[in-house]
Amino acid sequence: MTARRLFLTLALASTASLQAGNWPNWRGPNQDGSADEKGIPAKFSKTEGVKWASPLPGLSASVPVVWGDKVFITAPIEADKQLVGLCYDAKTGKELWRSVIAEGGLQWDNKSNLASPSATTDGERVVFLFANAVAACFDLNGKQQWKRDFTETHGAFGTQWTYGSSPLLDGGKLYIQVLQRDAPFEFQGFKKGTPGKDMSSYILAMDPATGKDLWKVIRPSDAQMETLESFASPVAVTFEGKRQLLIVGGDCITGHDAATGQELWRWGNWNPDQNKNLRLVASAVAVDGIAVACSPKKRPVFGVKMGLHGKLSDSDLAWTSDPKEFTSDVSTPAVYEGKLYVLDSDKKVLSCIEPKTGKVVWTGETGSKAKFESSPTIVDGKVYMTNFWGDVYVVKAGGDKFELLSINEMGDGSKPNGDAKSCRSSIAAANGCLFIRTQDKLYCVGK
Repeated sequence: MTARRLFLTLALASTASLQAGNWPNWRGPNQDGSADEKGIPAKFSKTEGVKWASPLPGLSASVPVVWGDKVFITAPIEADKQLVGLCYDAKTGKELWRSVIAEGGLQWDNKSNLASPSATTDGERVVFLFANAVAACFDLNGKQQWKRDFTETHGAFGTQWTYGSSPLLDGGKLYIQVLQRDAPFEFQGFKKGTPGKDMSSYILAMDPATGKDLWKVIRPSDAQMETLESFASPVAVTFEGKRQLLIVGGDCITGHDAATGQELWRWGNWNPDQNKNLRLVASAVAVDGIAVACSPKKRPVFGVKMGLHGKLSDSDLAWTSDPKEFTSDVSTPAVYEGKLYVLDSDKKVLSCIEPKTGKVVWTGETGSKAKFESSPTIVDGKVYMTNFWGDVYVVKAGGDKFELLSINEMGDGSKPNGDAKSCRSSIAAANGCLFIRTQDKLYCVGK
């Protein structure tokens, strides 16, 4: 091997190693809830295995995102009525900088707040988005690059419950999805949507360097009222050498060309009775050429064959779950070593699934007394899940049977039951550590 080839090989290996240590968006480096991390402990507590614990100015469902030696997170500050983006030192937990991105109201319902979307970073910049349709971009040292109020150009986000979709930096583009009602309305005293603006659901791609629109694609649906709404986030996957966006909501799943937004295929409907109150929360995930979509409220999970085009029929499904075997209303499934893991938010049950067939390998009851609305994170052969109380349940990944490894009490001792004080944030894994958001703190756990 020549010196030049050796240098390039080492450089590429170094880059791959760096990428493996990051958690750049809410579902991680693989956009499926998994990461290539080793040496992550199964057992820990607020005093055991904690590298640092930093107070957070407010609770939200947003997930910490990590790049190198920095952690980024959103939060509301109730006393000051502010929505902020924060940066912490990943090694020490020291707050490095914060920026006030919006001021005013923080909460539109009793279950969440406007800081629910997670940040996203590409190692050059970080973008924060809030439910009031305000976004801002910073370099990693906290210098603002741009700021936008989407209500001025595209209208306020028209969802009944507080908008919670996270932005996504991928392939040199910044994506957001807005799957919303098609007309302005009022809910719990708050006016949603913007009169006079086109309220069609859409996918938007922006130039992350400037914040300017690259394209906007309307994403039509035959759904009605609340069923038009989706709180899922866009997921980017590579299939047959091309990057696709997977979008779920409005009673269907669609695949789009990530470069142009063009719709390539769609399958639906999982709502033949035309229920008008089937909001969707869980994002899609892809594994082994199968796109997985969870229909809400104890309905089936569907495996859709990728690589097809146009409007698909039920014959294009790889499988459909029996909801009595596995389903998920809120938690997004995760993928690890070729297996699909589905967390039933209500029954507190985790299932391991063969993604090609939908066959259940095993199902196990966590025994949690509180509901799960976070999504599972899988690293180092272990599945990590946080319930409403901030208890982290750890289950062995793989194998032929369910094995609960530990229950780790990380919450503040309160026992919320689905209100805005409940823990809904998923766990990030990076740099050989877990980053766990509870009611009042951000923990870094590792050996």
